[in-house]
Amino acid sequence: MLLNLTIFVALAVLTFSLVFLLSRSASGDRTVRARVVNLHLKSGEMLGDDVPQFLKQTKLSEFIWLDHILQQWNLAHQIRLLLAQAESNWTVLMVLTACLVSAGVGYGVSYIWVPDFSVDIIIAILFGALPFFLLQWKKKRRMRRFDQGLPDAIDLIVRALRAGHSVSAAIELVGEEAVEPVRSEFREVYKQQNFGLPHREALLQLARRMPSSDLQFMLTAMLVQKETGGNLVDILDRTTTVIRERMRIEGEVRIYTAQGRLTGAILAALPIIMFFLINLANNGYSRILIEDPLGRRLISAGLGSMLVGGLIIRKIVNVKV
Repeated sequence: MLLNLTIFVALAVLTFSLVFLLSRSASGDRTVRARVVNLHLKSGEMLGDDVPQFLKQTKLSEFIWLDHILQQWNLAHQIRLLLAQAESNWTVLMVLTACLVSAGVGYGVSYIWVPDFSVDIIIAILFGALPFFLLQWKKKRRMRRFDQGLPDAIDLIVRALRAGHSVSAAIELVGEEAVEPVRSEFREVYKQQNFGLPHREALLQLARRMPSSDLQFMLTAMLVQKETGGNLVDILDRTTTVIRERMRIEGEVRIYTAQGRLTGAILAALPIIMFFLINLANNGYSRILIEDPLGRRLISAGLGSMLVGGLIIRKIVNVKV
């Protein structure tokens, strides 16, 4: 049986490698395609039917039949949007293949340690979700950097407006002088306006690409001022003050809740780590717990209790500002 699992994992890795190699094209074609796809993603076609599309729909795969399937699958579009938000050079096909390979590896490892079908399936699902967890982590890290650089970008817009520049010129200035990833996102807004996309739609697409509450607050203030009038400089000044104050309070809350978050992580990881370490030191030690029906019920009850406890701790430490 171990030989069969080894062959299965080897075939899965080989399949992933072949698909990756067959999907690759020439270096020049990849460069051009990367630029076009990036521009297409940042045009915000996922905003909905009320926002005009900036470019035609691009391919999700080099294979026509596979591209047709992925185009009909809403999850593929969500993955592509996630890749753009995480600023990853992966493709939708690479993400899906990585999920399948990870699920196969997880099933094989779980079958060696815990030969129970239901447990093996759960482990395989968790391993299969690892690429999504990685992309979500990269997205959150990028969003955090964006939120940290946004107040300075707003100050730059305010100074440009006070100097007599237009809003479009102020956005161009942010796209040249701000820190990443604020610079690249505002540069994309300026490019879209130059290509003829209305100001409102360009800002809405920015909000779609960067789902930040601070950015939503800023864009709402700008769009409301454009519709109703008022002093945009004063509005943005107050917006910057509110954002910086909120960031300060969030930092204090994270400090006060650090112990609770660390406790929750330790309590959630400790039983699982100890289970594998004990089985590593004494193979078959927990076999009776897995094979006996009462033991399986105890495992299910323990996992359920851990899940409920983790949700309660998360609810306590997740303070909204």
